[in-house]
Amino acid sequence: MAQTTKKALAASLKKLLSQKPMDKITIIDIVEDCEVNRQTFYYHFKDIYDLVEWIYTNEASQALGGKKTYDTWQQGFMQIFDYVSKNKDFVLNTYHSLNREHLENYLYSETYNLLLGVVEEKASGITVRNDDKAFIAHFYKYAFVGLMLEWIGKGMKDDPSAIIARVNILIYGSIAKALENFRTNNHI
Repeated sequence: MAQTTKKALAASLKKLLSQKPMDKITIIDIVEDCEVNRQTFYYHFKDIYDLVEWIYTNEASQALGGKKTYDTWQQGFMQIFDYVSKNKDFVLNTYHSLNREHLENYLYSETYNLLLGVVEEKASGITVRNDDKAFIAHFYKYAFVGLMLEWIGKGMKDDPSAIIARVNILIYGSIAKALENFRTNNHI
């Protein structure tokens, strides 16, 4: 029942965001649209931004669908682009709000998980410290998310598959090279 209520509140917020910006939406707007009382909202969330965070962590996190390997990272990244595109009003309003860190946290988390899966796969048979593998994933995460935030900021007009193709050309072989450079017997 609690998940159903949370999903209904999330759907109401997303619906309202297609009509007006986040800073113009109140909890009263959400509960009236959802046909629940304010206390129900506060039982589940402390404020609207808590609801936004819940949406990103629970709904949007399904975007990757297991595409975390070297051969599938492009599909995983495309699924993140697809989620953002399908939820354009929600994402743009979050991006343009004062609390856009929920969007950024979602993108950083999903992208890091995708890239760490790729790094772990490519590290098979190479002795590399876990913190070095995490460092590599973090490094690429910032590049990927930076490109995505720029794409969002420019209104999501460019073709995501073209962006991914260019990233693929740029990083081809570089994760394997980074792992070789961080190999424990090479590492200073």
